[in-house]
Amino acid sequence: MSETLPNATLDAALAEAREAYVSRNPSSLAAHVEAAASLPGGNTRTTLFHGPFPLLMARGEGCRLWDADGHGYVDLLGEYTAGLYGHSHPVIRAALDRALDGGWNMGGHGAMEAKLARLVCERFPSIDLVRFTNSGTEANLLAIATAVAATGRRKVMVFDGGYHGGVLHFGGGGSPVNVPHEWVLAPYNDAPGTLALVEEHAGDLACVLVEPMMGSGGCIPAEPAFLQALRDAADRTGAVLVFDEVMTSRMSAGGQQARLGVSPDMTTLGKYIGGGMSFGAFGGKRSLMELYDPRRPDALPHAGTFNNNVLTMHAGVAGLSEVFTAEVADRLFNLGEALRARLNAAAGHGVALQWSGLGSLMAPHFVRGPVRRPADSAGSDPRLRELLFLDMLERGFFLARRGMIALSLEVGAAELDGFAAAFEDWLEARAPVMAG
Repeated sequence: MSETLPNATLDAALAEAREAYVSRNPSSLAAHVEAAASLPGGNTRTTLFHGPFPLLMARGEGCRLWDADGHGYVDLLGEYTAGLYGHSHPVIRAALDRALDGGWNMGGHGAMEAKLARLVCERFPSIDLVRFTNSGTEANLLAIATAVAATGRRKVMVFDGGYHGGVLHFGGGGSPVNVPHEWVLAPYNDAPGTLALVEEHAGDLACVLVEPMMGSGGCIPAEPAFLQALRDAADRTGAVLVFDEVMTSRMSAGGQQARLGVSPDMTTLGKYIGGGMSFGAFGGKRSLMELYDPRRPDALPHAGTFNNNVLTMHAGVAGLSEVFTAEVADRLFNLGEALRARLNAAAGHGVALQWSGLGSLMAPHFVRGPVRRPADSAGSDPRLRELLFLDMLERGFFLARRGMIALSLEVGAAELDGFAAAFEDWLEARAPVMAG
C-alpha cells in the first residue's frame, strides 16, 4: 500500500482497493464461482460473505491463516470469538485425538459431559445446573422456551440491534426468519425507556434476553446500571432475566456477570466453551433447570443428537481445565483493553473513528460522540468499514468485514504491535478520504 492516496475520493479509493483484492485472489474467486453452483451465492453462512467475493481459507496454525492463493494473515477475527484457542492449540489437539481414539457417535452418556458441566457450573455465578446444545442459537432458543414454560407468559423482551443467533436477529428491528415469539423491542442502554416497556407488559413478560455487550451490534458494552435495572425489574415483575454470554463469557473466568456482580436467572453460552467445536449451553437457577430432569413425570423435553458429542466434551474439558484459567482470562482481557486504547489514541487526532468493546472484543465506528446503542453508529459510512477491511487484508491482518476483532490466546505482543502500526499507517495513508 502506498503512503499517499492516489485518488482523493472515497469511491475511487474503494474501487482501487476492490480491484487490487480481485487481482490478488484468483484462486478464491474460482472457488467462489464453483461453490455458487451448489450453494446460494456460494455460501452457507451469511456472516462470512462479502464482496467482491469471500476469501477461501486453506490452512490455519496458531494465530495465522493462509488463503487459497498463499497469502498469510494474522488472524484477529478468532472465528467471531469461537476460536479463542487459535487454530492448532496442542492441548485441544491432544484432547481431540484422545476422543477419536475412543470412538464417536456412541449414543450414550460419556464421562466428559459431567466433567464439562461441573466446570461450567463452577465458573458462572448464575448457573446451578446446565444443559448442552449444539450452538448459541439453540441455547438462546431453549432459554426463552424455559422462561415461557416456567412463567406461563408469552412475551419476550429483546433489544434493538441485538443478536442471539440466526433466528434471533434484531438488527434494524428484526429479521423475517426470526422465530415467532411475541417480541417486545426495547432500547439498549436506556434504562428509563426499557423500564417503561417492562411495566407496560409486566403481566405478560416471560423473560428479558440481553447481551452484556452487543456483539454483532457493534461490540457495545451494556452499562452496569442498565443491567442492574433489568435485574431489579425482573425481580419486581417475575420475568426471567437471561444473559446471553455467548461472546462475553470470555471477559473473566465467570463471564461479564462475574466482572460486574450482576447475576441473571439464566445464562446462555457457546463458542469457545466447547473448545472451539460446535457447542452451546443454557443454565441457571436450579428451580428453572430442574424442569428438564427426565426423572420428573412432567419434565420438559430437550433432545439433540450431538448435545454431548465426544469431540466437544473432550475439547471443552481440556480448554477450561488446562488452558483458559482465571489468570489467562484476566490477561487476555487486559491485552485487549490495551490494544483498544492504543487504536483509539491513534484515531483521536481529528478523525471520526472510534473503537468500542470490552477486553479482547472490539469494533470500529466511523462516527464522533459516544456509542451507547447501535443507532448511535447509524451515520457510520459502510464504505469506510470495507476500505479498512480490504486494506488490512493487504497488510496481512484478517478481521471481520464489519471490522470486528476477537483476539485468540495465540495472538502475542508482536502481532498486536504489528497490527497497531498497520492501523496507524492506514490512518495516515487514508487521511484524505477520512477527512472528506
